[in-house]
Amino acid sequence: MNKNLRNQIIYQVFPRQHSKTSDFNGVTKDLDRIKELGVDIVYLLPIHPIGQKNKKGSVGCPYSIQDYRKVCPDLGTLEDFKKLIDETHKRGMKLMIDVVYNHTSRDSVILNTHPEWMYKNEQGEFKGKVGDWWDVTDLDYTNLDLWDELIDTLCYWAKLGVDGYRCDVASMVPLKFWIKAKEELLKINPNFIMFAESIHADFVKFIRDSGFEAHSDCEMYQAFDLLYDYDIITTYDDYLKDHSCLNDWLKALYRQEMIYPMDYAKAHGLENHDRERTAKFVKDEVRLRNLNALMFFLKGTTFIYAGQEACEEKLESLFEIDLTDWSTLGKYDMVNLIKKCASLKKDRILKDGVYNIHFEEEEIAHITYKLGNELLECVFNLGDIKGTIDSKQQDGKYINLFNDDIIEITNGKLPLYKEPIIIKNV
Repeated sequence: MNKNLRNQIIYQVFPRQHSKTSDFNGVTKDLDRIKELGVDIVYLLPIHPIGQKNKKGSVGCPYSIQDYRKVCPDLGTLEDFKKLIDETHKRGMKLMIDVVYNHTSRDSVILNTHPEWMYKNEQGEFKGKVGDWWDVTDLDYTNLDLWDELIDTLCYWAKLGVDGYRCDVASMVPLKFWIKAKEELLKINPNFIMFAESIHADFVKFIRDSGFEAHSDCEMYQAFDLLYDYDIITTYDDYLKDHSCLNDWLKALYRQEMIYPMDYAKAHGLENHDRERTAKFVKDEVRLRNLNALMFFLKGTTFIYAGQEACEEKLESLFEIDLTDWSTLGKYDMVNLIKKCASLKKDRILKDGVYNIHFEEEEIAHITYKLGNELLECVFNLGDIKGTIDSKQQDGKYINLFNDDIIEITNGKLPLYKEPIIIKNV
């Protein structure tokens, strides 16, 4: 685990869709803008050649990988990728890539050279253990030679300068494999980041009930520094559909404090390549701005999907050329909101402070962090509520760190505004 990740911001990029050139160079050219947002880690969807057998769509899914050791020629050359790594580092950011080790494409190098490393069903067919992913077939981790090959591949990219891995459906790959892999990666880079796409809690049970291994989030922290928020994502989805459920989601977030290790870090984000854009559902400017700001002040790493800063409503296709629409980049002043929240995210209190969620009767997220004599109080008026709430600060005047407005607390009451409130007593 790496508690320092709680102050970090990850920016997810789908290279194929990110720019008009649909390649590494298009991402490299955008690094200055990405850096200005306050990003610490740039994370790329899979960069490898895409399988052609049984492929989905005309281009195919980047999660159906043909060769783990090469870059997809549509994205550019290996030299183009090395340049992207170097230019990311020059700007003080890290580069993370996607690792897809649950399955390969149906025409992968591994399947063709070592079919004994692939999972087969009772009929002897190459197959996935669960799900209808017809363009891929699963790996079989009972063969330890497979472990050596995959770990050697991870070390290859790390030696090239990659700073971390986001590991796809990591909960379905043996935990002992990830532990061994991390040990080898830390020898190359003591600060290497391991980020797990852990899976929905009910999916863990489904896989186990189907007779296969799946790891809970608690187990995954033995090998990973950072986990997805999928253990409670259904409560967030319920909230988006029904505003009255806000406290159900906040209570689920708060429970993470009790069930995970003391130094745990969760990645909190509104959207990603698998989840619909929040702006598609949230049309109210006040609510959307407050939701985006809130993600920076939950305990953990902030996760942004490229296009979110433009209030993009379309989720780009995984199977076609379907470029991100940057034409609305100035909408709702979201860029400046992200920049401001990103700068506030660096406050040590958000990493080391005692974190509490205070449950209000209306659609308001109320969060505090306490570190020594410092108290940071954060209020997000998701329902555009009028009136006041009970403050955790002493009476007096405070500067709203979000927009420099003066906030006055009288008789313990904090007035509500449309914009987020971030106040500190020192």
